[in-house]
Amino acid sequence: MKKKYWVAFASIEKIGAVFIKQLYDYCGGDIERAWKISSSEVKEIEGVKRTSVEAFLYERDCIDLDKEVDYLESKGIKLLCYEDNEYPFLLKNIHAAPMALFYKGDLNRLNFDKTFAVVGSRNISCGAKENVKHILSGFKNTDLTIVSGGARGADSAAHLAALENNIPTIAVLGSGLENVYPKQNAKMFQQIIENSGVVMSEYLPDSPPIAWHFPLRNRIVSGLSHGVLIAEASLNSGALITANIALEQGREVMCIPGSISNPNTQGIYKLVKQGVPIVTNSQDILDIMNWCIEIAQESKSSQPKDLNEIEQEIYDIISKDSLTIDEIFNTLTNKSVDFSKLMIMLTNLEIKGLICTIEGNRYKVK
Repeated sequence: MKKKYWVAFASIEKIGAVFIKQLYDYCGGDIERAWKISSSEVKEIEGVKRTSVEAFLYERDCIDLDKEVDYLESKGIKLLCYEDNEYPFLLKNIHAAPMALFYKGDLNRLNFDKTFAVVGSRNISCGAKENVKHILSGFKNTDLTIVSGGARGADSAAHLAALENNIPTIAVLGSGLENVYPKQNAKMFQQIIENSGVVMSEYLPDSPPIAWHFPLRNRIVSGLSHGVLIAEASLNSGALITANIALEQGREVMCIPGSISNPNTQGIYKLVKQGVPIVTNSQDILDIMNWCIEIAQESKSSQPKDLNEIEQEIYDIISKDSLTIDEIFNTLTNKSVDFSKLMIMLTNLEIKGLICTIEGNRYKVK
């Protein structure tokens, strides 16, 4: 099983993706041979860094290959390797492409031909958060895939909007899958895994959220994406770094406009002055990307059966948008339903598998 060698290489964080690729290419695309290469031969490979060679040779003998693989299996973590057919072609062609990605979720949910990243400030304004939600709602039930970095702020707004609108999404973490960051997003990550996409990382599952992981993570966010939307960005923000990486990778970059007095929009208008287009709705994105989208039409047979009149009204209300219990209660036309009865009926609909709760104690149709 050659996957254990990919896991082994990933466990030596000091060597980096570039070194692994150099070694992999030198060994003719044979990862097992690359792992077992002699110390004298690896030192003769042209262009490799001496520090990477030393780290590789020092740590190689300390790794229990089978133990690492067994751990992944025990945690339900899958591995996507550079040589796999499922590895996204777009990502494979960036500089320092990750040679292995650990992930949870289902890759089959994702459409890598229409991947689109949303990034922005961790301290996103309420207005910008609403703008992200508004724009992404225009892609409800479509065949796009939304990519972001799983952080608080703009990243979370993008993932939550994807969850609410039945859009597949990828969260690329700067920490391991068993040590997620930020902790407050753990529930959101689980919802992504169960409902709409994939949570992935190039770091071992127990890896902590180290500061330098995040700028490296950004190359994967943009590398997976055909286009990148910047929601908010100060002049020194990670979002602006991601925008510049995306431009270097040849991706389409676009911005959401905001208040000129907001420090978090200074990076936006810097990009605009460089010719990056502004978008205000989902159609703007489709026009820039030259995409046509497919909408998953619900057939009558997919509608829930055996619901009473009040349950059907509740279901219909939630199917239009994700709502809190207070919002559902205020929308009901049947005023004979009190709050406690509504809670019971919502629980019954969850048990039937028709609805679920998402971040913010909101209900959505499955």
